[in-house]
Amino acid sequence: MIDPFRRVAATAEEVSASRPGDQLVDPATVVMDRGFDLAHPPAAVWPWLVQLGKRRAGWYLPRPVERLVPRGRRALRHVDPRWQGLAVGDVIPDYGGRDATFEVAELVPASHLVHTSRRGGTSVSWTLHLSPYDGGRSTRVHLRLRLGPVRHVRVAETVGGAFDALTILGLAAGLAERLDEGVDR
Repeated sequence: MIDPFRRVAATAEEVSASRPGDQLVDPATVVMDRGFDLAHPPAAVWPWLVQLGKRRAGWYLPRPVERLVPRGRRALRHVDPRWQGLAVGDVIPDYGGRDATFEVAELVPASHLVHTSRRGGTSVSWTLHLSPYDGGRSTRVHLRLRLGPVRHVRVAETVGGAFDALTILGLAAGLAERLDEGVDR
């Protein structure tokens, strides 16, 4: 059987490497690593990642999937200057519940963005890490979600892991589509 999530699978090196933000949830009970490639430099990818979020630019999905989402809830298809001033300490609404938020813990432009959150008794960190390759013309995006403590580890790893992979698969496709529509090469 073909694994539909292999497009967002992290490499063994990415899984074993430490990342910014790892210390924020340490020890982590559950760690989910995902990764994907974009044929655009980190400087072109970065503005799209900075504006992600509920009541901001949204969550990127490819057009065929977005057509199933009500028009008013679709993600932006352009970089919006009003969302580019993200800074450490900013709080961003999240899709994890009505009152769920992420706080920006670390931000290094065109390199990495680290969010933290608390969901009940569980601490969360979410790192988006950009690595240039192909002479800086392309970007590897590595995402790491760390959770701890987690009461139902198997549920978090299987159900949560499948949901995480599915949402990152949509993000990868939607982000690539948006970047390809722009002129940045």
